[in-house]
Amino acid sequence: MGSSTAARSPSALAGLTLGALGVVYGDIGTSPLYALKEVFHGGHVAATTDNILGVLSLIFWTMTVIVSLKYVLLILRADNNGEGGLIAMLALATTAVSERPQLRRVLLVVGMFGTAIFYGDGVITPAVSVLSAVEGLGVAAPQLEKFVVPLTLLVLTGLFAVQRFGTSGIGKFFGPITLVWFFVLIALGLPHIIENPKVLAAINPWYAFQFAAAQPLVAFISLGAVVLCVTGGEALYADLGHFGPLPIRLAWYGMVMPALVVNYFGQGAMLLDEPEAVSNPFFHMAPDWAALPLVFLATAATVIASQALITAAFSVTKQAVQLGLLPRMRILHTSVRDTGQIYVPFVNWGLFVFIVLAVVLFGSSSRLAAAYGIAVTLDMSITTIMTFYVIRYGWKYPWALCFAATGFFFVVDVTFFASNLLKLFAGGWFPLVIGIGMFTLMLTWKQGRRQLSDKLREDAIDLKSFLGAVFVNPPLRVPGSAVFLSSEQGMTPNALLHNLKHNKVLHEQNLFVTVKHHEVPWIGFDKRVEVEALGNDCWQVSVHFGFKNEPDVPEALKLLESRHVHLEEMETSYFLSRDIVIPTIGSGMALWREKLFASMHRNAAAAADFLHLPTNRIVELGSKVEI
Repeated sequence: MGSSTAARSPSALAGLTLGALGVVYGDIGTSPLYALKEVFHGGHVAATTDNILGVLSLIFWTMTVIVSLKYVLLILRADNNGEGGLIAMLALATTAVSERPQLRRVLLVVGMFGTAIFYGDGVITPAVSVLSAVEGLGVAAPQLEKFVVPLTLLVLTGLFAVQRFGTSGIGKFFGPITLVWFFVLIALGLPHIIENPKVLAAINPWYAFQFAAAQPLVAFISLGAVVLCVTGGEALYADLGHFGPLPIRLAWYGMVMPALVVNYFGQGAMLLDEPEAVSNPFFHMAPDWAALPLVFLATAATVIASQALITAAFSVTKQAVQLGLLPRMRILHTSVRDTGQIYVPFVNWGLFVFIVLAVVLFGSSSRLAAAYGIAVTLDMSITTIMTFYVIRYGWKYPWALCFAATGFFFVVDVTFFASNLLKLFAGGWFPLVIGIGMFTLMLTWKQGRRQLSDKLREDAIDLKSFLGAVFVNPPLRVPGSAVFLSSEQGMTPNALLHNLKHNKVLHEQNLFVTVKHHEVPWIGFDKRVEVEALGNDCWQVSVHFGFKNEPDVPEALKLLESRHVHLEEMETSYFLSRDIVIPTIGSGMALWREKLFASMHRNAAAAADFLHLPTNRIVELGSKVEI
């Protein structure tokens, strides 16, 4: 779905732009439900005329600087072969500094931490958005207040239960419902602005400066809530691969930003006349007859916003697995046509458990909003740091320009992050705990795998010299082909040793296949396989996949036909070594981490499923490895 196709036909571009509204802007589009309310809610900011105009000015300029300038203008350019998101950015940045191994290692750890924190964000977003929509019931019918939490849990349970059926069916409605939602945002805000047009003065940044100068501490604290108006900015970059930059930009400037500004300014205009409506300004803007329908529409819009985040969590997980940051997981494809539509049961139910925990633990969107922001601002800061290395070392822009461009955004991001740190004990710890937990898992998996491959390499025998020795006095050759999967190229697979030792036979054709995952999203079929003849009908084969490719080994091996290596599908057996990890005290990681790694290794999805090997032609041979 590149932007080039979009450029050709206006109808395709309109379709992509409508799709982008639903998927990319669901999260940021539902923030008027809670952002302005939270600024005044904590009691730090009084609802006076000067404060209302100052806060509105802050909101307007936050959206302009962070979304319009940073994400839409600058970061959307940093695509990795058309793909966006933190993992694509991490791959770009680490490639850009590949000559500086020390720096590369630091960036890799920072990027991994950003990816881990994303899961914390993935828990808070659906919880806070759906809860804030259902809380509208308290305004529409105060007697229903006690049903808010149970109803929220019901909606969320339904959302996670339908994930396994795929989103293509419901996806068709996302764009149109979100379009209706943005029109409603305008319809709610406009009458109040017309009634009280002086609110438009807040577009002048002078009001934001005045507010900050008059009450610096109050302004600093309020930034923690102001940042809620740009939650979902990261999603805009993460979904780059689905839509291309043009539809994302058109949707933002043409619909999303105008609708958000009108709605926030409408809330502000109403508060100038009725400061008491500050308890829930969004729902108080609506006439009484519209309150209940608005609750339903808001719930639908927040479910769509949550869906976009769940989908992002699935694709981030898949990319992290292929980059070796997480163990293999069961990944199901929910669409025949679109390879991007996947369902990861473990991630789905893991998120669900934590989201239910968040809703029950915090109980209201205001308490949850305190937990929100730390994860978002941390990820925004990390993206800015990565962007600096991409434009400096990848694109070779002059030092001063890179420093000025990213330095400005970095100061903005860090200021917001510092303000959110004040909410650490009020709930900000929650997404951080999830993020640190995920980070520990990622780091343990990465280091454990390195230890395991070092150990295997120590004990391994060189393949060429081993085959040379075998063919001095060759064993019996049996018809058919054997494909030996080996993690290290040029090393003799354990499965071959066991096969010779126990069965004392060698197949007619033998392929020694190493699968390599690269830090680029896509690798085409022309670069998919490399083959080297080892003589006696034996070949060494490397198969290359990008982190968005589907790792299908049998499919890739068909490409060897052109190199005169013919595999008869029903006559080919696949041999895998299954290593059982034994943690030991000594060098390497702490014992608890080695035990954690051994458990992750044991519970990882089978390599055979991950590599799409035919289940009825697999031979697995186990061996124990001490780390």
